[in-house]
Amino acid sequence: MAQQGADSPVGDEKGRDVEKVLASEEHSPDLAKGTPQAAIQDFDVERVERVYKKLDFRIIPAFWVLYFLCSAIRSNIGIAQTMNRDVGHDLMSVLRLTPKDTATALTLFYVSYVLFDLPSNLVMSKLSPRAWMARIVFAVGLIGTCFAAANAAWSVKLLRFLLGVVTAGMWPGMAYYLTLFYPPSRTGKRIGMYFTASQVSAAVVGLVSAGFQQMDGLGGLVGFRWMFLIYGLLGMVLGVVLLWWLPDRPLAPGETRTRSRWLKWLPTSPEALTGEDAIVHYHDLRRVYHARPWNLKDLGYVLIDWRLWPLVLMYFGVVGVGIGTQLYGNIIIASINPQFTGVQISLLFAPIWMMDFAAILLVVPVSDRFHRYRAVFFSAAVCIQIAGLLTVTFALSNLWARYGGLLLIGFGLGPTVPICMTWTNEIFQKRHREVGVAAASALVSGLGNLGSITTTYALYTGWPEDAAKGPHQYRRSNFTMIGILCISIASSLIMTVLLKIFGNNPSQKIAGVKGSPAESADEFLDGAARREAQQRGFKRMWWSKS
Repeated sequence: MAQQGADSPVGDEKGRDVEKVLASEEHSPDLAKGTPQAAIQDFDVERVERVYKKLDFRIIPAFWVLYFLCSAIRSNIGIAQTMNRDVGHDLMSVLRLTPKDTATALTLFYVSYVLFDLPSNLVMSKLSPRAWMARIVFAVGLIGTCFAAANAAWSVKLLRFLLGVVTAGMWPGMAYYLTLFYPPSRTGKRIGMYFTASQVSAAVVGLVSAGFQQMDGLGGLVGFRWMFLIYGLLGMVLGVVLLWWLPDRPLAPGETRTRSRWLKWLPTSPEALTGEDAIVHYHDLRRVYHARPWNLKDLGYVLIDWRLWPLVLMYFGVVGVGIGTQLYGNIIIASINPQFTGVQISLLFAPIWMMDFAAILLVVPVSDRFHRYRAVFFSAAVCIQIAGLLTVTFALSNLWARYGGLLLIGFGLGPTVPICMTWTNEIFQKRHREVGVAAASALVSGLGNLGSITTTYALYTGWPEDAAKGPHQYRRSNFTMIGILCISIASSLIMTVLLKIFGNNPSQKIAGVKGSPAESADEFLDGAARREAQQRGFKRMWWSKS
C-alpha cells in the first residue's frame, strides 16, 4: 500500500495519534517502558490495519509454505496407494500391504498426534514459539524422507506413528502463535489464509504425483519413493530457514530480549515490528505483552471448563470427514469408475481441494466480520458437506453427479476448521489468557482428531464389509459420517445457547491469583478489545470506501 507523503493532510492526520503517544512517553515512564500501568492509546483504524498487514507479510507466507509441505508429507501416503497401480508399482503392491495394514498405519499417526498435541503446545508457550515451530517442520521433513526407505508393513506403521509424534502441536501451535500478534476475532481470516495451503497441497500432491509416476524406475526407485524423498528433503530445508524468518513473541516498548541458556545457540530473527509500528501494536494488543506465567493449577482450570467440549465435538466431525476425503478421495473416485487410470484419478482429485480453497476465501473473512455468528457459518458449511455425502451415496446412476458430491464435500469442508479454531481462540484467550489458548487449541485439535482415527481405522477401507466392491461401496461409512456431522452442528448450536446463558467472562479463579477480577478484566481493555465490542459487519469494505 502506498504511503501518504509527509506534507499530505491525510498523512498528517494519520500520524497525529502516534505523535501524541511519543509526546506522552517523554512524561510517562510507564508508557515509555510499556508497563501494564501505561494508559491505552487509541489509534486510527487504518493505522492499526497497516500494522497488521505488515505482520501478515512476515508471518502468513511462512505459515502457508510450512503447512503446504507438512500437509503434503502427511497425506501423500494416500495418493501413493494408486500411483503406477497399472504396473504394480503402487504402495500396496510394492510393500505387500493389506487394507488393514494401511488403515492401521494411517490410524497410528493420529494416535500419537492426539497423545502429544497438548504437551507440544504447552512446551511452545514456555519456550521460543519460533524455534519450536522450526523444530516441528524439520522433524516432519526428516521422518517424511525416511518413508522412501520403507520396505515392509511394520516400517510404514512405525514411521506413521513417529510422524504423528513430531507433527503434534503444529496446527494448534500455529493458531496459538497468531494470538501473540493478532486479536482472536481477526485470526479467522489468517488461519483461513494458511489453511488454504492444505487444500492446495492436496490438489498439488494429486497433480504432481502424475509427474512422479513418470519417474517410476528412475535410479531404481518407484514413483512413490521419489515423492516421499523430495517432499521430505524440502521440509528439512524449510525447517532451518524458518529459524531466520519467523519472529519471536513481541516485546513491550523499552524491553530487551533475553535468551535462555538452552536457546543461545539459535540464530536471531529480526523483530516483527519496530518504531512506531511496535508502539501501535502494543496499545492495540497489550493483553499479550504482559502475560502472566501459568502453572498446572491454571491448566487444570482450562481442562474442566465446559466450553472446551462442544468445540471438541464440532472439530471431531469436520476433521473426520476432511481427513477421510483427503486419504480416501482418490479411492472413492476409483470406485465411481474402475476404468480410470492412476493419472486420471490424480487429476480428478485436485478439483475437490480447489472447491475447498474457494470456500475458505469466500466464507472465513466474512465470519470474522460477523464473529458473533460463528455457529451459523459453521453449521451452514457442515450442511453442505452432508448434502455432498448424500449425493455420493445415492446418485448411483450418474457417475458425474457422484463426483459432484465430492466437490460439494470439498466446498463445505473449507470454512469449518478455521472457524472452529478461531472460536476456540476467542473464547479461551479472554477466559484463561495465554494458557487457555495454548491448551484449548491443542485439546480441540488433538481430541477432535479422534474423528480422524474413526475415519481411518473404523470406516471406509477399515470396514471390510463396507469396502466390498459394488454400487453400495462405502455407503455405511458415509451414513456414519453424516451422523457425526449432525453431532457437530448440534454442538455448535448448544455452545451458542450456553454462552448466551452463562457468558464468557474472564475466569474468577485465575483472576484471583494476582489482583482482583476487575483488574483482570481491565487487562483486556486494549484497543482491539474496544473495537471488538461491536461487530465490524461490512464496514470499511472496498465498495464502501470513497
